[in-house]
Amino acid sequence: MSSVVETVTQLVNPILDGHHFELVDAEFVKEGDGWYLRVFIDKPGGITIEECAMVSDELSEKLDSIDPDPIPQAYFLEISSPGAERPLKKETDYQNAVGKYIHVSLYQQIKKAKAFEGDLLSVTEDELTMKINQKGRISEITIPRENIAKARLAIKF
Repeated sequence: MSSVVETVTQLVNPILDGHHFELVDAEFVKEGDGWYLRVFIDKPGGITIEECAMVSDELSEKLDSIDPDPIPQAYFLEISSPGAERPLKKETDYQNAVGKYIHVSLYQQIKKAKAFEGDLLSVTEDELTMKINQKGRISEITIPRENIAKARLAIKF
């Protein structure tokens, strides 16, 4: 299904560039009996419902004009904001998250844990450093980037 995401990315990027929006993520997944093509977009200050609808209309038109159809099965197209817990995928996402509260899931345990939440202190090409609170103890942890399964902004409670 990565070819669907690649095709959609190629189609949606010019649309987004024309409106000064950013592609955050795209996925094509099966949930229950249905297929979902989800495109997450953003801009400084946040994206509106009207802007999502506009991108949906423009992308739908482009997808419908391609022959043969790049997505032969029926699917639901969803264009939305990445939300408050935006995923960190690109290098700029990580750089923009410095100083913010994030959640990181790992492939392998560090300090007997596979997930951490805390303030992102710094990012390099190879690792990131966070200030975390584990059972009332404040400490810093450095995580190799290759060990990060997923990272996202988080809401601190």
